[in-house]
Amino acid sequence: MKKITIFLVVLFLGGCTVDIPKIPLEDFFKNPEKSSFQLSPDGKKIAYMKPWEEGNRMMNVYIRTIGDNQEKRITNASNRSLYGYFWLNDDRIAYIQDKGGDENIHIYAVNIDGTNDLDLTPFENIQARITDDLDEDPNHMIVSINNRDPRVHDAYRLNVNTGQLSLIAENPGNIMGWMTDNNGKLRIALTSDGVNSSILYRKKESDPFLPILTTNFKVSVSPLFFTFDNKELYVSSNRNRDKSAIYKFDLNTAKETDLIFEHDEVDVSGLIRSKKRKVLTAVSYYTDKRKIHFLDDWREKLQSNLESKLKGVEVAISDISKDETKAIIVTFSDISRGTYYYYDIEKDELTKLADLSPWLDPNHMSEMKPIKYTSRDGLTINGYLTIPKGSNGKNLPVVVNPHGGPWARDRWGFNPEIQYLANNGYAVFQMNFRGSTGYGREFWEKSFKQWGKTMQDDITDGVQWLIKEGIANPDKIGIYGASYGGYATLAGLTFTPDLYACGVDYVGVSSLFTFMESMPPYWELYREMMYEMVGHPEKDKELLASSSPLKHVDKIKVPLFIAQGANDPRVKKSESDQIVEALKQKGIDVPYMVKDNEGHGFYNEENRFDFYREMSAFLEKHLK
Repeated sequence: MKKITIFLVVLFLGGCTVDIPKIPLEDFFKNPEKSSFQLSPDGKKIAYMKPWEEGNRMMNVYIRTIGDNQEKRITNASNRSLYGYFWLNDDRIAYIQDKGGDENIHIYAVNIDGTNDLDLTPFENIQARITDDLDEDPNHMIVSINNRDPRVHDAYRLNVNTGQLSLIAENPGNIMGWMTDNNGKLRIALTSDGVNSSILYRKKESDPFLPILTTNFKVSVSPLFFTFDNKELYVSSNRNRDKSAIYKFDLNTAKETDLIFEHDEVDVSGLIRSKKRKVLTAVSYYTDKRKIHFLDDWREKLQSNLESKLKGVEVAISDISKDETKAIIVTFSDISRGTYYYYDIEKDELTKLADLSPWLDPNHMSEMKPIKYTSRDGLTINGYLTIPKGSNGKNLPVVVNPHGGPWARDRWGFNPEIQYLANNGYAVFQMNFRGSTGYGREFWEKSFKQWGKTMQDDITDGVQWLIKEGIANPDKIGIYGASYGGYATLAGLTFTPDLYACGVDYVGVSSLFTFMESMPPYWELYREMMYEMVGHPEKDKELLASSSPLKHVDKIKVPLFIAQGANDPRVKKSESDQIVEALKQKGIDVPYMVKDNEGHGFYNEENRFDFYREMSAFLEKHLK
């Protein structure tokens, strides 16, 4: 399956001794100059996304021939930027988009001359998912769509020229994902009953799916792809161990066999291959930064050669031609949003394509430094601390920034939110509290039914660490987060009301009861699992009440700013409405921004500008 490039705008996002220029807010949050470069399958053309100035600066797809700088825009998005695109064949491209952030993803396709632009999934209130873009079949792809039943996705073969759908497998009601082999045949289905997960397998498409392995959802055996002979799988598994490792998996015995790679401290889930040479090339994983362990001499030498040419930055191959003679290279760091290059591997020639944000000088950005501290119950919590460049690093106003998910993690790299805040004089503190992914099963399970409890304690303990170290001015600490981070903001203001001077809640959960009641229909398969991980609304009623900020608004005594997308399918607008109303009833006026054309975070450029302008003024008022 070819790599699908997705354009994602990051949503989650003392006294100075050196004069660092104040950079305009728009420079951090405007769309990149160009991004998401990809080679055509034959390696002769290049596609990328960039703002269409006459189309409200929405991100659209452009095409040019390698060696020719004349570009052609082939998509016409003027109301909402595309989420991403990929090549279907040398003459046609697919792209994906929703409406106003509703996450009802549609798949479109257009010829590179701009003709035959079709919505391939023209159904109302559906969400399409790409299972396999079938790089050996230029006219079809495998997709799953919930057009028959909004709760589950059926698998179809989709004609990319006409939109004709052919049903391959109907979802009986418990399948949460599908997987093809190297020939594009649908042979794996992943099921859930809420608390148990199963792998279903069939030898050929005419056979029925049969279960070969069932585990509790806490045990993860995640198929990555088939072996090159299509007889076994490669999986990332934590069965009988704490940290996930990469194995071969025998489909006849349903057991892990050859260990490919493991790491003592973190989960390993990334496996890279060469389809041309039919070899595994590398394993990827995250400690404080992304790390690569090479399995292939050719790929390791290629990386070494690139790093000798591009020093002082992280270097990654983001795309490579089918014959492995040409590649797209991307570089980045914590102080650079990134640069794309075209690399002719045979000629060993590297050509710069574009900086993502050429208007941002890395010399004016602030370093994101990995840190560790110990929680009150003895857990090691990893995180990142960004100190404003030129600052003495002491007695600073601090923005505490817990990540969303919550079963996700913060990573090292360029983050426009972090850099903007640092440029305005704030230290920014990010922490991978318990439950954050990548640190093993035990660390993850410690978050179960701990929203507002020990998960929040990990944040609080980190803030206390900042104060003890003399980094934070204890009177000028604010908390800001999105999604679960928005919940953590509300929890911080309700459960530790003396710790923070203000808070910014961005699409955050205010009541665990209403959040669980309003999950989108395609999350229904995960409901029982959510009950185990968050809490059951009846069996754990007291727990959920004690952890729901809405039930404790009387404890909020510092300024709060709330932002919400009206079309958010994950955290409904009512989550923000109800806490704003509850505070108003207590005589507290809460600045509240709602964007009618957004969902779970603000995607359109002008809405990002509005949000960060208001947040900036709010923080300036209460933390400076």
